[in-house]
Amino acid sequence: MSFEIAHIALIGVAYIAALFFVAFATSKGWLPSRWVRHPLVFVLSLGVSLSAWTFYGIVDLAWQYGYGVLAYYLGTGAMFLFAPVALEPLARLAQRYQLTSPADLLVFRYHSRQAGTLATLFMLLGLLPLIALQIQAVAETLALLSRDSVAALGLPEAGINSKNLIAFFYCVLLAVFTSMYGATRKRRAGLASAMALESVVKLVALLGIGGYAIYGVFGGFGGLDQWLRENADMQQVLYAPIQQGSSHTLLLVFIATAVAMPHIFYLSIADQPASRNLRVASWGFPLFLLLMALPIFPIMWAGFALDVAEPVQYFALAVPRASGSTLLTTLAFVGGLSAATGALVMMTLALSTMVMNHWLLPGTRWHSEDNMYRQLVWLRRALVAALFLAGFAFYLLLNNRLSLSDLALLAFIASLQFLPGIFAVIHWPQGNRRGFIAGLVAGMLVWACGLLLPSILGSSGFTLPGTEIQVPLGMTIWTQVTTLSLAVNVLLFVGISLTTETSSLEQYAADLCSDDSLSQALRLQLDVTSAADFRLRLSESLGATTANQEVNRALRQLNLPADERRPLALRQLRDKLEANLSGLLGRVLAGQIIDRHFPFKDSGQPAHKDIHLIESRLSRYKNQLTGLAAELNNLRLYHRQMLEELPMAACSLGRDGELLLWNYAMQDLTGIAASEVIGSKLDYLAEPWRGLLTEFAGSTEDSMFKRQVSIAGNSHWLNLHKTRMKSTRAGKARNERGDGQMLLIEDITETQILEQELIHSERLASVGRLAAGVAHEVGNPVTGIACLAQNLHFESDSAEVHDTADQILSQTQRISRIVHSLVNFSHSGSQEESERAPVDLYSCVEEAVQLLSLQRDKTQVTFTNAVPEDLIALGDNQRLIQVFINLLSNARDASPDGGNIQIDGYRHAGCACVAVTDDGPGISAQHRDRILEPFFTTKEPGEGTGLGLAMVYSIVEEHGGQLELVSPANPETDRGARFVVQLPL
Repeated sequence: MSFEIAHIALIGVAYIAALFFVAFATSKGWLPSRWVRHPLVFVLSLGVSLSAWTFYGIVDLAWQYGYGVLAYYLGTGAMFLFAPVALEPLARLAQRYQLTSPADLLVFRYHSRQAGTLATLFMLLGLLPLIALQIQAVAETLALLSRDSVAALGLPEAGINSKNLIAFFYCVLLAVFTSMYGATRKRRAGLASAMALESVVKLVALLGIGGYAIYGVFGGFGGLDQWLRENADMQQVLYAPIQQGSSHTLLLVFIATAVAMPHIFYLSIADQPASRNLRVASWGFPLFLLLMALPIFPIMWAGFALDVAEPVQYFALAVPRASGSTLLTTLAFVGGLSAATGALVMMTLALSTMVMNHWLLPGTRWHSEDNMYRQLVWLRRALVAALFLAGFAFYLLLNNRLSLSDLALLAFIASLQFLPGIFAVIHWPQGNRRGFIAGLVAGMLVWACGLLLPSILGSSGFTLPGTEIQVPLGMTIWTQVTTLSLAVNVLLFVGISLTTETSSLEQYAADLCSDDSLSQALRLQLDVTSAADFRLRLSESLGATTANQEVNRALRQLNLPADERRPLALRQLRDKLEANLSGLLGRVLAGQIIDRHFPFKDSGQPAHKDIHLIESRLSRYKNQLTGLAAELNNLRLYHRQMLEELPMAACSLGRDGELLLWNYAMQDLTGIAASEVIGSKLDYLAEPWRGLLTEFAGSTEDSMFKRQVSIAGNSHWLNLHKTRMKSTRAGKARNERGDGQMLLIEDITETQILEQELIHSERLASVGRLAAGVAHEVGNPVTGIACLAQNLHFESDSAEVHDTADQILSQTQRISRIVHSLVNFSHSGSQEESERAPVDLYSCVEEAVQLLSLQRDKTQVTFTNAVPEDLIALGDNQRLIQVFINLLSNARDASPDGGNIQIDGYRHAGCACVAVTDDGPGISAQHRDRILEPFFTTKEPGEGTGLGLAMVYSIVEEHGGQLELVSPANPETDRGARFVVQLPL
C-alpha cells in the first residue's frame, strides 16, 4: 500500500494544526476549566515523554533485549510511583522559587552560574540525538508510506535525497507553529492540554495496532499462543538479554528521565501543583505506561508472522500497512507523528528557555525598555528556530547510521549523568558545586568519547598504538560506557564534595532545599522602605512598565496593599519577585537583578532567625514530623497559644525593632489587627501607640505606671512592663541589651475609675461630717435671728415691719431646711420622712421667680410661669421651692441676656409635671452623665459649688418623683435644655 505524498503530508499538517488549536483554545479559555485542570489532563500530558521512539523504536528494543524493554516503563514509572519521596519535594521547591528547568534547579542548589551553563550545554548535547530521532522517524515513515511518489522529491544532482527534504520541511513547519504559539509565556499554559491530546492519539493508535496484531493477524490469543509454540525461538529471544544482565543497566538508564529531561521536568515538576496532581500521577502515569507497553510484543510478533520487509523499528507502521487498511495505516502514521511532534515541541521550548536564561541573558548586564516581554518572545522564537536547525543538522550529520533505539539510548545515557546532582538537591546537603561540576564533566566526557563521537564519526573502535589490542567504541558497548560514566561521575561528586569546603551561600541554598532544615531562616534587613522603592529600582533593568507589572503581580500573589511598608512584607515581596523573574528570565539573571537592586543591609552583627519563616515551614511540614521533633513542635504550639491568648496585652520586638508577636488582648486594646502590624516597626503604628511604645521600648525603665492615653476619645490608664530576652551567645554580659524585648501592657482603667469613686465617696463622707458641724454651728445663729424676727413682729404695729419680719422668719426657716437637707444628703438617704401636705406648684414656682428677681447683678431674663393654678402635688412646700430656685437659677445662668425661661405644668401618668426650659446652648453629651454628681460644675471657679442639681435630685427622689433632662430642648435650633420635675399628684 502506498499513499500520495501530498495526501499524507496534508494529513500531517492538519493534525499538527489541530494540536496547536487545542493549545490555543485552552489558553483563550474556550475549554471548561474543570476539564483543563483535571488531574487526568496532567497525567496524559506526561505522556509527552513517550516520543516516537516509544511508538516505533521500542519494538526494535524489544527484539534486542526481550523483556528487558520493560525496564523503560518500570524506570520511568518508578519515579512517579514514589512521587511523594522522589518528585513532590522537587515540585514544591520548583514552584516556590519558579525553577522551570533542571539547570535552574542546579543553579539554585549549588549557587553557581557555571553549573547552569554546563548543564545547559550538556543537556543540549544529550537531547540532540533525541531531536534527531523524532525527525528521522517522521521522515522514514513518510517515505515508507509514499515510497512511489516520494522519490520525485529528491534532488540527486544537488546531493539532497527525498528523506532529507521531507525532514527539512517538517522541521520548518513545526518551527513555525512552535515559535508562533509556544514561545509566549501566557500561551504555554495550553501546551499541557495539547500534550494530553497527543498522548491520547498515540495510545489509541498503539492499542489499535496491537488489537489488529492479536485478532487480525493471529485470530485471537489462542492463535498467538499456537504461533509462539511453533516459533520457540521467539520465546527464547525474550529471556536471553535478561540472563545477560543488560536489563539492569536499562533500568538505571531510564530511571532518570522524569527529572533530568528538561521537557518532562517542566510538565511534571515545574508547571503543575505538587499535591493533588502528583498524587494522582503516582498511580495514573504508571497505568498509562502499562497500557502503552501492552501492544509492544504482539506488534513485534505480528511483524515477523507477516514477514514484512521493513526494519523491526518500523513494525508499528508496517503491520497496519500490510493489513491493507487505509484507516489503520493512517492512524498508525498519525500516532507516530503525534509522538514525534509533542516531544519536539516540548524539547525545543524547554531547551530554548535554558539557552536563553543560562547563556544569552546572563552574558550581558540586562536592561530593557518597556517592551521587555516582546523582546523575550522574539528571542525565544529565534532560539526555537535555531534548535530545530541544529536538530536537523545533527540528523544530517548522523546520516541514518543509528537506529531509533540507539539514538534514544544515547540521549538517555547523557541525561543519566544529571541524576547524582539532582538527587543531592533534596537528599544530600553535603554536596557542593565543585563535586557536582567535576562529576558531571567527567561523566559527560566518558559519554562523549565512548558513544557520541564514535556515533558521529561512524567509528566502532580503535587500536592502541604499538599493540594489536582493539578498544571497542560506540553503541555496541553502551552498557559498559554507561556504568563507567556514572561510576566516575558519582565517585568524583562524592569525593570532591567531602574533601572541599562548602561556601556559606551553597550551604544556605542547600538548607533551603532540605525540607527538614531551619538553620538558615534568617531575618535580614533590606535598604528599601516601601513597595514604591521596588518599582523605582526595578525599572532600571526592566523598564517602568514592566517593573510596575511585575511588582503589582507579586503584590497580588501575596495579597499585599500597593503602599506596603512592613519589613516582613517587603522581604516576602523580594522573594516573590525573585521567584517570578526566575520563571521569566532564569535563575541566574533574576538573582543578579534582585541582588543588585535590593541588597540586604550589612548591620555588622549576626543575623537572627526569621521566626515567621520558621513557623510557616513548621506549619507546612507539621504532619511529617515524628518522634521528638513532633513533641517539640507541640510544645512550641502550646507556648505560642499561651502567649496569644494571654489576657494581658503583649507584643514582642526583635533586636532590630521588628514586631514579632501581637496577641489577641493587644488587638482588643489597640483595635489594630495582628496581620496589619506583624513584621513592621513601632514607627508604623498609629498614635497614641507609636509614641507610647517607642518611648517605653527605648527607655531603660522596666516599668511605667499609670500612663494616661486617649483611646477613641476616652481616657485610659495603662501600666507598662517589659523584659529583655537575653542572648545565649557566649561571652555576652548579663546587663547588655538582649536580642529582643517583650512588652506587656496592663489596662488599669477600671481600677483607676474605682479608685476615683472611692476617693469621691470619701470626700462625700467628709462633706457629711462637715455638714453636721456646719448645721450645728449655723443652727444656733439662725435660731437667734428667728427669735429676733418674732420679737420684732410682736413689738411693732407697722404693717411694713410685720411684712419684713415674716420675710425674715421665712428665710430663716429656709436656711434651716437647707442645712437639714445637706445633712440628709450626706447621710445617703437616712433622712427622716418629712411631713407631706398638698402643695400649690404654681405658687412655689411664683415664689421662686420673685426671689430670683431680687438679684439684680445676675443675667436679666424673662420668666414665664405657665403652670396651671390647680396643679397640686403632695410634698414639702419649702423644699419644692428650693428645687425650683435651683432649676431656675441654673436656667438663668445658661441663658443669654434678654432670654426667656419657660415654666410649664401638666399632668401625665398620675404625676404632676413641671418643665423648666431655657434657650441656652444646652448640655453636651459628655456632661450629661455627670451633672447630678455632687461638686460637678461647668461654671467658672467661684461661680458654683456643683451641689445645686445634686440637691434637686435628692429632694425630688425624697418626694417619690423623678427628674428628667431633655437636651437640646429645641431640635431645630439644637439649643436649650429642659428639666422636667415629676411629682405624685
